[in-house]
Amino acid sequence: MITVGILFGGRSGEHEVSRCSAASVFTHLDRDRYNVIVIGIDYDGRWYLQDKPEVVSDDSFGPVLRLEKKNECFVNHYERDGRIYFHNADTGKEVSADMIFPVVHGTFCEDGTLQGLLDLSLVPYVGAGVAGSAIGMDKDIAKRLLRDAGIPVVPWIKVTKLHWLNKRDFIISSICDNIGFPCFVKPSNAGSSVGITKVKSIPEIESAVNEAFLWDNKILVERGINAREIEIAILGNEVPEASIPGEIRPNHEFYSYEAKYIDADGAQLIIPAELDTETVKKIQNTAVEAYSVLECAGMARIDFFLDKETGKIFLNEINTIPGFTSISMYPKLWEHTGIVYKELLDRLIDLAVERAESKRSLKHDF
Repeated sequence: MITVGILFGGRSGEHEVSRCSAASVFTHLDRDRYNVIVIGIDYDGRWYLQDKPEVVSDDSFGPVLRLEKKNECFVNHYERDGRIYFHNADTGKEVSADMIFPVVHGTFCEDGTLQGLLDLSLVPYVGAGVAGSAIGMDKDIAKRLLRDAGIPVVPWIKVTKLHWLNKRDFIISSICDNIGFPCFVKPSNAGSSVGITKVKSIPEIESAVNEAFLWDNKILVERGINAREIEIAILGNEVPEASIPGEIRPNHEFYSYEAKYIDADGAQLIIPAELDTETVKKIQNTAVEAYSVLECAGMARIDFFLDKETGKIFLNEINTIPGFTSISMYPKLWEHTGIVYKELLDRLIDLAVERAESKRSLKHDF
């Protein structure tokens, strides 16, 4: 029986969101098919093997996986019997897994850093590899690759901290001339709408920029589009498939962190989205193309804007490790497409093993 290691938490602004997703994956993994071990990563980056994993209730987030800060462990960063080993620093005890299901979000988790460690150990893991993860997390790089592939994206400008300090007036002028209002200021490397501000006028720019720079050294300023928010789920490696699309209708001014996770009435999730057949097919085809362009594997949720006035489609962003609670958009989209939650987990694990076997077949020495 295969042993699956669930990895959750992380040094990220999305730490708590990860605990929500992990609670759901832990609950739904088929114990007749898998042994399950759980490793929590604390805010400081320390890894803890969870002796007795437990789902508890959080006042803000609902069911979450408890992270006990006991049994601090180290992980092997090299190939060892095709498994990954967790070594208890205090007792010397070792626990191993055949593969990893990383239920983590954000920086140091979803951005290629964790995937690099797992690649060094040659262990299978769910989701995109180093390149796809890093590209998907960096909105600026992803937009440039998508644009060059002919996939429409919302107009944006990139701003670095040094650029902002030295050319503030020029940047503000550029925002006014090329982006306009309203616009959105956001960290380039973050998820779950962390650090995002909707800006309606010049006096609001500085505080929004300062907020975004708390989360990343590179930020984006994007044009605000009067649009419907359409999301689609992708599953697969070399031959990805697309779910039916769903729609997010925020009850807040935009689909903020609070609307996603804190406010129970923050948004309506409409599945399937009310779209004509031609638009559905166009979004699905664009999503599959973008998935390949951005070097994704295993899974992704891809978010689109559908301009209410022109009907034009813009790809907003891609999430290589989307939210995974039972009511999150990614599993819900697949449920409505015909793949229930437990089967989805099985498919993702199979895809991870398939991808790892393909990589192991490659020659590594000359």
